[in-house]
Amino acid sequence: MLFGLAKKFKRIFVVLTVVVLFVSAISIFLSIFKALYPIKYKDSVIRYCNEYQLDPYLVLSMIKAESNFKERALSHKNAKGLMQITEKTGVWAAQKMDIENFKVEDLYDPDTNIRIGCWYINYLEKQFENNKNGRSEEENTELVIASYNGGIGNVRKWVENLEKNGYEFYEFIPFNETKKYLKRVKNNYYIYSKLYKEI
Repeated sequence: MLFGLAKKFKRIFVVLTVVVLFVSAISIFLSIFKALYPIKYKDSVIRYCNEYQLDPYLVLSMIKAESNFKERALSHKNAKGLMQITEKTGVWAAQKMDIENFKVEDLYDPDTNIRIGCWYINYLEKQFENNKNGRSEEENTELVIASYNGGIGNVRKWVENLEKNGYEFYEFIPFNETKKYLKRVKNNYYIYSKLYKEI
């Protein structure tokens, strides 16, 4: 009888050990993923997502793809800061937004960069919302993401051609960089929305 009880306790101990190790592994896995996909500059992201009616998961996904949250990031095209805004777009957006005393160097300020980036995403959304042609919200969001990287003029041309020829938008993108960017942002979005149930 004692041996029977010992065997039973041993089995329970083994099961509990496996459960504890499994839970620990999941916890470590989630910690690693959250380190790779952090939520930084949360106050600014939330503030400007609320102001411009944007999905914070989308903005975080774009920041991750653009700069990996490096506020001093500078691209080979001279795009600056977290959301990789070019000088030309920054100056134009600041004028439209009535940002007083704006200087190009302000694009390295996280709050200013996120503010202008969110305003610009909202601007792009409005351009495509006004001309949906039966597109879903998800399809429209793809056009916005592609425009942020490849330029709204290019995306408008691609949309005209694909609507005539009936292609899937992703397959029709001729710029490899924009194609990869769209895929990266969508992957980031999936991970952020699964990792963080609330922001």
